[in-house]
Amino acid sequence: DLLLFYSSSEKKLVTLEEYKSRMKEDQKYIYYACGESVGKIDRLPQTELLRDHGYEILYCTDDVDEFALRMMREFDGKEFRSAVDGDLGLEDEPKPQESESDKECLAFIKETLGNRVDEVKASQKLKSHPVCMTSGEGLTFEMEKYFQAVQPELSMKAKRILEVNVAHPAFLKLESVRATDPELAKKYAEVLYNQALLIAGLPLADPSGYTDLVCSLWS
Repeated sequence: DLLLFYSSSEKKLVTLEEYKSRMKEDQKYIYYACGESVGKIDRLPQTELLRDHGYEILYCTDDVDEFALRMMREFDGKEFRSAVDGDLGLEDEPKPQESESDKECLAFIKETLGNRVDEVKASQKLKSHPVCMTSGEGLTFEMEKYFQAVQPELSMKAKRILEVNVAHPAFLKLESVRATDPELAKKYAEVLYNQALLIAGLPLADPSGYTDLVCSLWS
């Protein structure tokens, strides 16, 4: 009852009891999102769909926050659910319509990125943004960053799932050039992957190479 979290809707610290009192009738979960700061969490693409539903999100900016919520599991009968790393549990939300060409293009992106990602899939979270990276269940990216900082020798890494908005112009462009210019399509896939890493606050393997890649697309 003493825990306080920054609220996306109230714009101040609130208790879990206060959050629960404002939950919508159809809301099943207490949603939270983790990040380095309130400002960065506020701009995460993964939270857009929850905002459209009018759901309040708790912002977790301290290293201990996510560990604490995972340990608690639920509050007063309402389970905690990450807005960033897991399934949002919005059963009424229609699944993205994937054409055969979309599926082939997603497979092409996975083949291009290889073992750098565990999965590439059409996103149910994204609306106006092209891409994001999620970790699914288990170890999250914030947990990964924490362990990398305090126990780097453990080499603990979260699963990397690249979620793509198949209705976004960036994906449609990649899809259109895949058959005619596969090398250019691979460059687009690399850009989407690196953008997803940046949004998640994960390090780029080769920042200089990414800069050169983006600049090469201007020529």
